[in-house]
Amino acid sequence: MRVLIRADAAVQIGSGHLMRCLTLADHLRAEGGDVAFVCRDLPGSMFDVLEARRYPCARLPFCEAGDGSQDADARETIKAAEGLFPDGLEWLVVDHYQLDAAWEAVLRPHVRKLMAIDDLANRQHDCDVLLDQNFYRDQDRRYLGLLPEGCVTLLGPGYALLRPEFVEARRRPRSRDGSVKRILVFFGGSDPTNQTEKVLSALAQLKLKDIAVDVVVGSANPNRDAIQVLCSQLPEVAFHCQIFNMAELILNADLGIGAGGSAIWERCYLGLPTITVVLADNQVRTTEDVADIGAIAYLGRSDLLTPADYARAIVEMIDNPSRVKAIAAAALGVLQAARTSVTDAMRKVIQRDAPAGAI
Repeated sequence: MRVLIRADAAVQIGSGHLMRCLTLADHLRAEGGDVAFVCRDLPGSMFDVLEARRYPCARLPFCEAGDGSQDADARETIKAAEGLFPDGLEWLVVDHYQLDAAWEAVLRPHVRKLMAIDDLANRQHDCDVLLDQNFYRDQDRRYLGLLPEGCVTLLGPGYALLRPEFVEARRRPRSRDGSVKRILVFFGGSDPTNQTEKVLSALAQLKLKDIAVDVVVGSANPNRDAIQVLCSQLPEVAFHCQIFNMAELILNADLGIGAGGSAIWERCYLGLPTITVVLADNQVRTTEDVADIGAIAYLGRSDLLTPADYARAIVEMIDNPSRVKAIAAAALGVLQAARTSVTDAMRKVIQRDAPAGAI
C-alpha cells in the first residue's frame, strides 16, 4: 500500500501524534508498504527522527497554531501528496486535533481511503476507518453521530500502536513483587511544563538509597541540556535522550513516573506501575478512567504539582509494596487482544471495496 501520513510534532503539542504514526509506518513498511509523511515546520517538529528512519517527508511552511485554515492545510497536503506519490495513494492517515471532516472532505477525491486517528471525539470525521487506541469506559458510544455510515471503528488499547520491541519484551514477562529498586521517569518527547525537573528536585530532596533512576527526554525537549546537568549531579541517575529501547527500560523498572497519552499503553502493556500526571486537557478523561480501574496511580494535573507532591507520591509507593504490585497486575490487564491489527483492518477495507479481480 502507498500511505501518506499527516501529523505534527512540536514543543507545545508534544510528540505523541507523530510517534504513534511512526509506529504505524514501521508496521506498514514491514509489510511492504510505501509510507511518507507530511508535517508542518514547527519548533520541535522532529524531522530528524523521520530522516533517521528514512521516511520521505514534505515540510509544510510554519504558521502559528490555529492561524492556518483547514482548507489551506488540505491544499498544501494535496500538493505534497502529488510530489511524494505521483501514481496516487491507497491511504491517507491523519492524526491531528485541528483537522476534521472539512479537511478530510477536500482530500477525499485524491485518495482511495482515509483513516483518522483521534481520541477527543469532539468533532465530525469523514473517514473510512477511525482509530482511537485510548481506554474509555464508554468507548463504544463516544463517536455516535460523528462518523459516516460504514466507517470501521478500531477502539480501545487493544489497537494500541506498539513498536515490535514491546511485543518482544512482553514475551519475557517479569514478576514484580512491589518493591522499588529502579524508577523510570518520562514525560513525553517535549515535556512542555518541565515535569522532569520537578521530579529530579523531588529525588534530590529524598536522597533515596539503593534505588537507580532512568530519566528519558526527547530531542524536542527544550530543557534537555539542563536536565542532563541535573542528572549528572545526582547519584544513581542515568540520563537518556531520544532513545529507541524504551521497552527495555520499562521492563527493567519497578516504578514509573510520567505523563498520560500514548506512553500509558506502553507502560501498561509491560505492567509497569506508574505515578501518572496529565499535561493537557485531552489526557484527563482517559487517564482518570484508567486510574478508576486501578491500573495507574493518578497524581493530577502537571501545572498544579510541585516537587513536594512528587516526593510524597514516590515515598507512598515505595512504602506500600502491596499497592505497587496491585497496580502492576491491573496495568497488565488493560491491553486486551484486538480481533485484528490496524494494518490488517486497513487492508481489509481496501479489499472490501475493490472491484472484482482488482486485488
